[in-house]
This record gives sequence, structure tokens and C-alpha cells, in this order.
Amino acid sequence: MVSKRLAPIRSFIVMDVLEKAHEMERQGLHVVHLEVGEPDFDTPSCVKEAACRALDQGYTHYTHSLGMFELREAICDSYRREYGVSVDPGQVLVTSGTSPALFLVFSALLDKGDEVILPDPHYACYPNFIHFVEGVPVTVPVSETEAFQYDPEVISKKITSRTKAVLVNSPSNPTGNLLSDARMEAIAALSPYVVSDEIYHGLVYEGRARSILEFTDRAFVLNGFSKLYAMTGLRLGYLIAPKAFIRPLQKIQQNFFISANAVVQTAGLAALREAGEDVQRMRRVYDKRRRFMIRRLKAMGLGVAVEPTGAFYVFANAKHVSEDSYALAFDILEKARVGVTPGVDFGKNGEGFLRFSYANSLENIQEGMDRLEKYLDKKGPASKTSHP
Repeated sequence: MVSKRLAPIRSFIVMDVLEKAHEMERQGLHVVHLEVGEPDFDTPSCVKEAACRALDQGYTHYTHSLGMFELREAICDSYRREYGVSVDPGQVLVTSGTSPALFLVFSALLDKGDEVILPDPHYACYPNFIHFVEGVPVTVPVSETEAFQYDPEVISKKITSRTKAVLVNSPSNPTGNLLSDARMEAIAALSPYVVSDEIYHGLVYEGRARSILEFTDRAFVLNGFSKLYAMTGLRLGYLIAPKAFIRPLQKIQQNFFISANAVVQTAGLAALREAGEDVQRMRRVYDKRRRFMIRRLKAMGLGVAVEPTGAFYVFANAKHVSEDSYALAFDILEKARVGVTPGVDFGKNGEGFLRFSYANSLENIQEGMDRLEKYLDKKGPASKTSHP
């Protein structure tokens, strides 16, 4: 009998789309991948070279459970340079990707029935982490008409005696928008802790991302190397936490994960110290793709009322095409051979939208847009059907 703990855990639909696309590719079909949020760039040479040196130098053993001190110190230096905040290396815990950091935070913070407030739409896996540790996700709708801005007044009305945290993600997945400074400051002033997912920091094309640590020290910051440094497969992330939580978090790390990979930590140190020019180059290319994709999606009638300024996603309103984003995404995959993510993967308020990733070459994006345009020309009026 499967554990009851897994009952509320939903599948990650974007992975269902990707796996279906892979099945099609094994049959010899060509699919344009605009569904997955994974950089198409090669990992910077300085990072790969550092990893190779680390192997040669014998970095094949456990590290400190919090992570190598030099890497934690470099993370603190980066937050001081970027945001002007002071973080002690003793507040940093290095993890095997940002997903384990989410698990650590909610495991340390939540008792059964405790609540976490999060925006809707949101990164698809957030509620699953909360459910797994027997917490309760409480959603606050954010709308296209409000520029997908998380409203502190609405959040405050959702706070109860069981609320332990408010989750913030700016730049956001799936919308690509940045939370305004004023709203971030107002959210920080609320009584619960703030869990700030800052994994897309550095990938901002207009405006400036702000760390929650600029506004409060009652915060847990999640960040990592996957997106900014094109290191998804190397699985390296980190958590910055209030000092009172570090020892409890460390005990969970020691028991469940022991420590992050030593070679990859060394590569992460090189990324922070040496990959600045690579990051700037990738960001310039992303911005070019972003502007191209927005222009094409608008031209074919999909709604992009709020142009994204961060991450590498466009969240487009397709309600006039179909009210069922799940069915629509798989229909596009099968008939146009373009992988896109249905908005419902990101919460009820995402229904009717499609998420497009521009973490692919401009040539592939253009091909995907051409295929999608032909598909929509044939599609006609909105479908009212729903998937089972």
C-alpha cells in the first residue's frame, strides 16, 4: 500500500509533456522544446575546468554538512555586492540543488497543519513540498490585470494563527515578472517568516531584482547555480536562514543528504568568482529571445498583457483558444510538435494560460513560433472541452 503522505502530491505536468515529447522523438519526430525551464547554454568553461581539477586533486570525499567554507563565504560576498546585505557564512547551507533546500526549510518550519501562503500561479512543486511535510498551502490569486503582483493586503487577510510563512518568488516562475519594491517591503513587514525563492536572480532584463534580505532578516532565501550559470545537471543550490534555524536545518541535512557533492561545490566557487562574463553573454542572448518571443506571441493573438522582465518565461493568455490548458498543450505537442507547459500546472489561477520558455536557441524558437502560428490558424474558435 502506497503511503497516504503521497495522496495530495500531483504530477509535475511539464515533465509529463517533456516525457511525451521524448516518446515522439524516439519515433523519429522533431519536437521544438519550449516547455522546460532549463538553459540551453553549455556550462561555462571555468566551471567545467574547476570540476575536472577538483577530481584530479581528490575532492571526492564528504565536506562539512553546511558546505565548504570557501563557497559559503563566496555566497555571502555575492549577496553583499549585489544587495548590500551582510550574511554570515554560518547562515548558509549548501544543498544538492534548490529542491532539497525547499525540503529542508519546510521540514524545519512546519508542524502538521501549519500554513504557508503562496501566490497562484506559482512554481508547480511548491504545494507538493508543503503537503509532504503535512503543511497546508494557502493560495493568493495574482492576476494578469494586476501585472501578476502579489497583494500584501490580500495576503494579510489570509494570515491565521497557523501561518508560518509567506512564499515569494521574484523573478517569478511561471510569469517572469518582478515583485515591486513597495510590495516586497510590505510583505516583509507582515508577521510570518518569508521564504524567498531567488533562483532567477541575475536573469533580469528590465528593472532590478531585490533580495528579501534587504527588507527583513526574518527570511529564508533559496538560491542556486542551475539557472544563472547553466548548471542544472550539476545540482548545486543553497539556503540562507536565520541563525536560530541553522542547527536544526543542519541536522536534517546530515541525516538525509550528508553534504552536497564536493566536486560540484568547487565548480560553484569558480562560477561565483570567474563566470561573470559568461553570465552577461547569456543574459544578452536571453533578452534578445525574450523580445522576439513576446512579439511573435502577440502577433498570433495570444495575450501578453504583462511583458515579463525576468527569468526565461512568457506566460501567455490562451483562453480565447481553449479553456482547458492541459488539453491544449498536449494538442499543440501532438499536432504542431511544439512542447509548451499548460498554465494549470501552476495552480487554478493559471488555467487558460500557456507557459513558453525561451531557454532555447533563437532558431528553434522561431521554428516553434512558426509551427504554433500554423496550428492556431487551423484551430479556430475556443474549445469548451475539458480533459478527464
